[in-house]
Amino acid sequence: MDGEMMSDGPTDDEATGGETTDGETTTEGSDRSEASVGRDHDPIATYDRIAAHFSKTREYAWPEVESFLANRTAVRAIDVGCGNGRHTELLADRADAAVGVDASRGLLAEARTRAADRGVDASFLQGDAATLPVATDAADLGVYVATVHHLRPRRRRVRSLNELARVLAPEGIALVSTWSTAHDRFADVDPVADADVRAVTGADGTPIGFDTTVDWTLPGGETVPRFYHIYTPDGFRADLAASDLSVESFEVSSGNCYVTVRPSDGDAPKE
Repeated sequence: MDGEMMSDGPTDDEATGGETTDGETTTEGSDRSEASVGRDHDPIATYDRIAAHFSKTREYAWPEVESFLANRTAVRAIDVGCGNGRHTELLADRADAAVGVDASRGLLAEARTRAADRGVDASFLQGDAATLPVATDAADLGVYVATVHHLRPRRRRVRSLNELARVLAPEGIALVSTWSTAHDRFADVDPVADADVRAVTGADGTPIGFDTTVDWTLPGGETVPRFYHIYTPDGFRADLAASDLSVESFEVSSGNCYVTVRPSDGDAPKE
């Protein structure tokens, strides 16, 4: 499987969270520090730090992923942002070969241990969602769950969607999810007034989401901030429209956007 799916892939320098590109504008109050909205947040170091505890809280697959995969089979499948491998495990049951990709070596260690303990036949690769170490047209089936919202700036989020399109075979299909402003925990957030949030608007001034941090609490009480870009549903639609993916279905469930996508047919790259 490794010989068929892996590639060296392009390299990409990690962009900082304060960058604004592609018609995206950040709006912040004068007392709003860059650190307060996670500009200095390193997602790899963060998830390496919390990997063991995080994995213990992620035992079961999301029902929406189970529903998406029901009655689907594939030759090769990919789990982008695989975490502890709980969804890679589902893919391995439905594909001849499955691979999970994550930027965190700590989470990959958890995934490999979980797979070994459960007898799951899957491979796990360290890699960036915006520069996947996977060959073009390699996967027939994929999931990209709860990961795109950790990337910044916008161009890297769109690039990661393009990478998913690249690694999917022409008839491939995938499920993509992200947290959204419809989530209950963000019901009272005012992106303009909240000092811990950086509002993001499109070129026309329309709100498309905001940048924030969400703390992870370790045993003993230590809190570890995690960067999130919280999309409005329309903001997520805009990034999908800017990508090389074609949307088959779009729904909001439990505060998350869930989108079924395929590679666009014959479109030129948009990033």
